[in-house]
Amino acid sequence: MTTTTATPATTTEIDELIKANIAKSLAEVPHPVKEKGEDLYGKTKVFPDYQAEDGESYFTLVHGIAHESSVSFVAILQATRALRKGYDSAIYFYGPGSMNCIATRGFPTVGDSGFPGEQNVNGALETFIAEGGTVYCCRFGLALHGNREEDLIAGVIPCHPLDVQDALIHYARKGAIINSTYNL
Repeated sequence: MTTTTATPATTTEIDELIKANIAKSLAEVPHPVKEKGEDLYGKTKVFPDYQAEDGESYFTLVHGIAHESSVSFVAILQATRALRKGYDSAIYFYGPGSMNCIATRGFPTVGDSGFPGEQNVNGALETFIAEGGTVYCCRFGLALHGNREEDLIAGVIPCHPLDVQDALIHYARKGAIINSTYNL
């Protein structure tokens, strides 16, 4: 449905028309209809909360850039959840994903957040490592993006570029659940 009105002649008349249209627009559908803390979504978990059986592994490949999408951060959170479920959990960052492993991220100084959440990836990786997770990082991925090996987060294991494929084979032969993430 289209509403037509005569074009007002003055700026004051246009301002008054806009003000009236704003009030009309706000009154069409009340919002917000939910108060802070009210449920927006259901809580039913469809699948069982699986826990690792003896010797099970969870392996994540990450080819995503920190802060370019949620891919890298969510992959770390999933690997951490698998670790907490009892899986031998490892993450392998390669290509541009290697940039996620840099300890010297920050602005204006190392460790500062130039924007809210800038240190989320670093904090999540530090937690993952502290809880017993294993993090691998491709040296060639570091070199492609001008990052230095000495700037890796403590505990990150630098690897030869040919290790990416062999790590995947290793974890596949172990029967690991493999989560491969990729973004351009």
